[in-house]
Amino acid sequence: MDLEKIKKLIEFVGSSRVSELTVSQEGTTVRIIRENSAVSLQSPSPQPPAVPVSETASGTPRSEEQASASTVAAPAPSGIVAAPLFGLFHRAPSPGTPPFVEAGDEVRHGQELFIIEAMKVFNTVRAERSGRIARFLANDGEDVELGQPVLEFE
Repeated sequence: MDLEKIKKLIEFVGSSRVSELTVSQEGTTVRIIRENSAVSLQSPSPQPPAVPVSETASGTPRSEEQASASTVAAPAPSGIVAAPLFGLFHRAPSPGTPPFVEAGDEVRHGQELFIIEAMKVFNTVRAERSGRIARFLANDGEDVELGQPVLEFE
């Protein structure tokens, strides 16, 4: 992956609501994490560190079947989970597999709820709090807009 592409990815994360982005290309994986509204560059490491950093790049090869993924915390102050970015709404990790959660399921803080696919990057949205899923407000495979309510907690 060339330096220009990495710079564009850093700019994308810095100017969007995406808090973490992982992209793999030609055996190189770049992971960008935004903290406190700042994005900075750190030297490459073989594995992502256990503590949050602003960006890591690793030479860990990934197969085509392993999707690049970003994890985005879903705000849930009022019991509504809104899409943190625009893209395709997916309830399951891949086609033909069961959804992450169903209406009526009890979820815990940090549990995966759904995926938003934007520009072939799969952004996993996790629960900001524990609770019971009341209903889905968006349909699987549907385009969702930034801030659109997609899930409701009881």
